[in-house]
Amino acid sequence: MKPRHKRFAILGGLLSATGIVVALVLNAFQSNLVFFYSPSQVVAKEAPSARTFRVGGLVETGSVKVEGTKVQFIITDSAQKVPVRYEGILPDLFKEGKGVVAQGQLQGEVFVAREVLAKHDENYMPPEAAGALKDGGHPDYQKMNQTLSKGAPQ
Repeated sequence: MKPRHKRFAILGGLLSATGIVVALVLNAFQSNLVFFYSPSQVVAKEAPSARTFRVGGLVETGSVKVEGTKVQFIITDSAQKVPVRYEGILPDLFKEGKGVVAQGQLQGEVFVAREVLAKHDENYMPPEAAGALKDGGHPDYQKMNQTLSKGAPQ
C-alpha cells in the first residue's frame, strides 16, 4: 500500500470514529433532555405522553391528599389544572398555594411524578413557573413579579 493510500485510510478511520462519537453524545444528550410545560400546555396535549417532562405552577388549595408516602394534588396555572400522583417524601417547603415543579410522565390524564421540587424561599419562583402563571393570568403574578424585582435572589 502506498503512503498516500495509508494516509487516506487513516483519515477515513478518524472521520468515521469522530462521527460515531458525535452521534453517541448527541443521542445521550437528547435522551436526558427534560422540557418544562405549564398545566395549560399539558391539558392542550402539547406535552409528550411517552417522555419525561416537568410541569409547574401552584399547588391548588384543598387538593392535597396524603396516604402514607402516596400523595395526590393538583397543579394549576389559574387557567388549567393537572392532577398529580407522587409516591415519596415531599420537600419541607411543599404547601398548598405555593409554587411547585414536578418531573415525571403522563399516564392518561394524570401526571405521575418521580420528583417534586418546591420553591426554596418565600420570594423565589422558577422562571418557567412564573411565566406559566403570567400566561394563565394569575392575579398574584404582579405581586410576585414586584417582589422578585426588589432584589430577591433569582
